Amino acid sequence: MQANATPKNAPILYWLLTGVFAYLCLPWYALQDSNGLLSIPQVFSSDLAGNGLMQAVQYGKVWLWLGPAALFLASAALFQAPGRAQGRLLVFAGFLGVAGLVLSSFAIGAKGWSFDWLNAGFGELTRKQFGIGWGGSLALLALLVLGAFGLARLGFFKGDLFIASAVVGCASLLALFILFPVLKALSAALFSEEGQFSLAAMWTRVASDRNFGLSCLAGGPSCGVAWNTLFIGLMTATSTVILGTFMALMSERGNKRAAKPLGIIALLPIITPPFVVGLGLILLFGRAGVVNQYLEYAFGIEPTRWFYGWLGVWVAQTFAFTPIAYLIMRGVVQGVSPSLE
Repeated sequence: MQANATPKNAPILYWLLTGVFAYLCLPWYALQDSNGLLSIPQVFSSDLAGNGLMQAVQYGKVWLWLGPAALFLASAALFQAPGRAQGRLLVFAGFLGVAGLVLSSFAIGAKGWSFDWLNAGFGELTRKQFGIGWGGSLALLALLVLGAFGLARLGFFKGDLFIASAVVGCASLLALFILFPVLKALSAALFSEEGQFSLAAMWTRVASDRNFGLSCLAGGPSCGVAWNTLFIGLMTATSTVILGTFMALMSERGNKRAAKPLGIIALLPIITPPFVVGLGLILLFGRAGVVNQYLEYAFGIEPTRWFYGWLGVWVAQTFAFTPIAYLIMRGVVQGVSPSLE
């Protein structure tokens, strides 16, 4: 039975070897003003460019033993047949290694402990660490994939190892580069200027006139950010739905020859980088844009910054979101019988 299960365990073996390679052959930490890949010959002889194993053994970074321990524990899955027992072992080993290395990375920085309460509880830490480099990133990836393999062995994702690793990998990237920065920024509202936790500080910031002020109704220069956002949102929703409906009607009820080119043109704002739309609008309607220069040349109208306000934001968002409204309204028009119209 184990011999028949060996080929099915080949992906586990490959990622275990990847984790071992990351610990032995690549610099664990990111190097300042240098390419880590060029420092591979120094991984056994340099403090800064040392691999993960050398950092743990020789340079006192004992928390890095979590990775080899997790890889060693996950290697026991090679001697098990694919199933729930193997899945539980991989989930425990893989995600335990990831959690340990990630938590240690956040807790220990270039100046020692990253949090005052850790410094107060455990004393000053003499061993410090910089950002994770090639070795640390690849080791974390290997452990994450092994954990995802465990989920697949438990029956998730219909047992497909590739789908499981792809989903877990994408979710991890979203959590690291989107969820964490957003939560980090929002958490700042819970702390006072002195760095002390305070719910009153959050209420003061949220309920300030900058957010919900209505001074514009009483002759003031502007209203709060929340009302301005609501106003722009309603304006954008109205214009995009109207334009999207017109485009959908032209595509489905108009000349069929024009449907395909219209669809391609409508999708251009989606597939092009966002700055292209903004740059194009500035080149057209900016102070030195084509339209303002022509108005000055033809009618003597002096160029102003009229486009750099709510009107410009509204126009830019209309260009950006009309294709989405078009796709939605096209499906609606396709589902409505012309006889009913």
